[in-house]
Formats: sequence, C-alpha cells, structure tokens
Amino acid sequence: MQTDRTDAITPGRKLISSDDVEGAYVYGAGDERIGTIEEIMIDCVGGRVAYAVVDFGGFLGIGRSERPIPWSALRYDEDLDAFRTNITKEQLENSPPLDDEAFASTDWESRTHEHYTVQPYWSNPSINR
Repeated sequence: MQTDRTDAITPGRKLISSDDVEGAYVYGAGDERIGTIEEIMIDCVGGRVAYAVVDFGGFLGIGRSERPIPWSALRYDEDLDAFRTNITKEQLENSPPLDDEAFASTDWESRTHEHYTVQPYWSNPSINR
C-alpha cells in the first residue's frame, strides 16, 4: 500500500517534498509496477535531483534490491499518484550494482546513464532547472 499522500500533492503544483517522493510507486514499461522510491539523491553542487533509488524484488522484505534510476528517466503521473518510466523491470534488475562507492564514481554514473539511455544530469543544464 502506498503512503497516504492525499494532501501532499496538489494538482498543478510543481514542487513536492522529498518525504512525499519516498515511498512512491514507480511504474515501468507496460504499466507494470517495478518498485518503490526509497530515497532521492541530490547533486549538492549543481542543486539537481540526480537519482531516485528504487527498491524492488524480494518477498516479505527478503531478497530486495536497490538500484538508482536517473531522475530524468522518471515523470510524475498525477492521475496515478506515482512515477512512470520507460524502464523495464529487467533493465532495473540488470543495471550497474549499487555499492558504497557508486555515487563517488563518475565511471559508475556514466555506465548507469548509458544503461538507461538517458542524458547525464551533469551534461544538460536544463534538466531539473
């Protein structure tokens, strides 16, 4: 069940609290729910949201995995009160693994954006601005 966000997101608004993003469902290609946003990662120098870390898989909390999806690959769907992406569950499962060093590695970030075929947040100043 999704968190109660009935008053958190107002139609037509362009701002949302990180508390309201965390716990939101993510629907992939073919309207399949592929995971839940656990946290967002912000580029503190550029001030852009870089990734949504998505929790997926497993059963009753066992065997679950987390993978970041570039924020530019997500779009908010007001009617669904969730995020949509063209990413498939298989792409998510096969994306570069997340470890303690991942967000400090430009190589890992480049491979992640290439995997999802989206432009890196640092190469386009109009993304998230």
